[in-house]
Amino acid sequence: MKLANKHIFVTGGAKGIGEAIVRDAAAESASVTFIDIDEYAGNRLASELSADGKSVAFFSADVASFDQLKTAFESGVNRFGEVTGVVNNAGVNSHADPVKMTDKEWDDFFAIDMKPVWLTAKLALPAMRKAKAGSIVNICSIHGRLTYPGFFPYGAAKSAVLGLTRNLALDEGRHQIRVNAVSPGYILTELTKTWLSGESGRLERANSIQPLGRMGEPFEVAKVVTFLLSDKSTYVSGSDWAVDGGLGARSA
Repeated sequence: MKLANKHIFVTGGAKGIGEAIVRDAAAESASVTFIDIDEYAGNRLASELSADGKSVAFFSADVASFDQLKTAFESGVNRFGEVTGVVNNAGVNSHADPVKMTDKEWDDFFAIDMKPVWLTAKLALPAMRKAKAGSIVNICSIHGRLTYPGFFPYGAAKSAVLGLTRNLALDEGRHQIRVNAVSPGYILTELTKTWLSGESGRLERANSIQPLGRMGEPFEVAKVVTFLLSDKSTYVSGSDWAVDGGLGARSA
């Protein structure tokens, strides 16, 4: 299996794309530690996978708190050994007015959508450097390159994640540590489905702009992430993998 003998740490792993990543990594024989603020969903997923014989551990933690993040990370290491792969998936959206948005709202948003990419690296890199191996995958978004009105400052945060990905890849390459980003387009998570159901005809309009005629499924993102975590991608680093069905190639 692609991730045998790997220990993968996933943020925001209880639902949506994060859940799909946890499931796929566990199916590929990885030991998986994942965190989320949704304790109920996290415990339910961990119980289901553990009952199926998978090596998983869930810890309730807020990525905006370094203390909580560190405690969960160290708990995972104590259970499964040093982390060999990290997936930064936790995030929230933002539809702020640049005049009305407060300093606190800005700081709180970036504390979730951008800063944890650095904080998880801070935790994982010492062991990865020592082992001369490791893979970090940052879940970004199509908004990191192509955005849409009303997504301030979401596009800025995702652009920052791409920049951080590139710099980490360049700085850590000498330690044989690979760092990549994955940028989904329209993916049918529960949040997306709720948004689609909020207005008549919204689903049809959304599908009409997709080059493949449909939106993606969370497992289709997870498969790319699993590849980047594995030894199947040993010469892939510093890149941004668009999992958007071709939407980013389309002119507005």
